[in-house]
Amino acid sequence: MVVAIRRLPKRERQKALMALLDENPVLTDEELAQRFGVSVQTIRLDRLELGIPELRERLKDVARRQLDPIRSLRQDEVIGEIVDLELDRYAISILDIGDGHVFARTGIARGHHIFAQANSLAVAVTDAEVALTASARIRFVRPVYRGERLVAKATVVASDPERNRVRVETRVGGELVFSGTFTVYRAARDAQREAGGIADADRH
Repeated sequence: MVVAIRRLPKRERQKALMALLDENPVLTDEELAQRFGVSVQTIRLDRLELGIPELRERLKDVARRQLDPIRSLRQDEVIGEIVDLELDRYAISILDIGDGHVFARTGIARGHHIFAQANSLAVAVTDAEVALTASARIRFVRPVYRGERLVAKATVVASDPERNRVRVETRVGGELVFSGTFTVYRAARDAQREAGGIADADRH
């Protein structure tokens, strides 16, 4: 569960709300209400006063942005929906956890879906015709459940002509649920058969 921050005066809350939605426009009113420790109705009133559209309209705005084209993967090979991308800098994707992602008995998401979203985003952000994950150091912070929305952000923290080091943080409603650092190599097409994908993944 997201721990609500200290309740802020209205002016401070609205300022923080604008900053939060600028960074993460896919947060729902319910997630925002929990984040700020107020009612959903209060969040809706804040949005109206600030001229911030509802989630559906914000998603349309994100979709209309001019994204860099993915070079290293086909669109259908990316796990989740990429909503923002600047090659060799950063990328953001969202993944809604449904019945097909979870264990039937517990409703908890299988870890490989969470990892796959982060890994494919680290590859997608890399500016290369062929990009291969060489290593990944990952950490699952807390379980993810059916009905939750994963927002993954990949940031290229180091880059050279041969590889990128990519930090990925995945959140649910602003709460960190997964993090990983990926080393992604830019490979020639004939190296694709030799590399064979992920070389190793160290979980800690």
